[in-house]
Amino acid sequence: MRETIAAWVKLLRLPGLGGLAIPPVFGALTVGVTEPSSLLILFLIGCMVAIYGFVLNDYADVRLDGLIEELRDKPLVSGAISRTSAVMVCFVTLILAFFLAALLWHGTMLTDRKMAALSMFAVAWTLGTVYNLYGKKIAGSDFLVAMAMATTFLFGALAFARPSLLTWTVFALTFNQTLHMNAVEGGIKDADHDPLMGVENLARIAGVSVRGSRLTVPPSFQIFGMGIRLSSAALVFVPFVYGVAYEVWQLALLAVMLAGVLYIEVRLLRLRRFDRSLLRRLIAGASFLRYAIVPVMLMGEIGVLAGVGLAVLPIAWYVAFSPLTGVRPFQPEM
Repeated sequence: MRETIAAWVKLLRLPGLGGLAIPPVFGALTVGVTEPSSLLILFLIGCMVAIYGFVLNDYADVRLDGLIEELRDKPLVSGAISRTSAVMVCFVTLILAFFLAALLWHGTMLTDRKMAALSMFAVAWTLGTVYNLYGKKIAGSDFLVAMAMATTFLFGALAFARPSLLTWTVFALTFNQTLHMNAVEGGIKDADHDPLMGVENLARIAGVSVRGSRLTVPPSFQIFGMGIRLSSAALVFVPFVYGVAYEVWQLALLAVMLAGVLYIEVRLLRLRRFDRSLLRRLIAGASFLRYAIVPVMLMGEIGVLAGVGLAVLPIAWYVAFSPLTGVRPFQPEM
């Protein structure tokens, strides 16, 4: 029983949902929505989107993952969960997501803005599906999943009001962070086995490679990765220049957090020895830091306590649910 529970927890990415499901909630917060019931529904929608994407990706890659020794413990590869069950999960999460969207607007008029929100939602699901089924054959497909996540965020804002400057700033940050996670972090982390699986991605095109234990990250790819991080760092402060409420300590805290993200980025891009354990720790550290940046940005709008709560949610959620996987904390199977 314990093994079965662990397999399902891994397949559904339960420990990561505290951060992965939050974008539509952030979208609503940027337009002033603070009603707990609405935010909870948006969080559940985010859960459905994240679960659908990861399970579909595992389903599409099950045969390729079986070629790699360290990926053979993944639930679909090992046979702990059937591929048929994975298809059912995708179908159910898709239906539930649109049901929850309808519940979000229960008893209200379907306006042009809400139709635009539904359009963004449909775009997100379409791009996510294309990425998961065909992404490994399309160089630059990381832009598809980045836009899918960004439009999921935008759905959360459009569901209630017209997007603000703060909304568009966090939209761009969501796009940047997802692009970096997939193209840069994923490209380096999987550089040892992507060639064996015939993957075509930006990292391989740029020349990221592993020979023995030696990792090569060409200058062009280093510039690409650092460029994404630096542009995100600049974007963080844009809303405050144009009138979003803030405190000086808030800006100082953001600067410290961004310095931490940039420090991890430099370490990641300058690695010369391929060490998957170290890569996992660096990626996990950067993930928790960047998830916390948006809540700190929003503190002037939603209050300090709410901002702190959202900032610590991903790590608290992870600590609470990761024991169910049987994997060492902060070294997720990626």
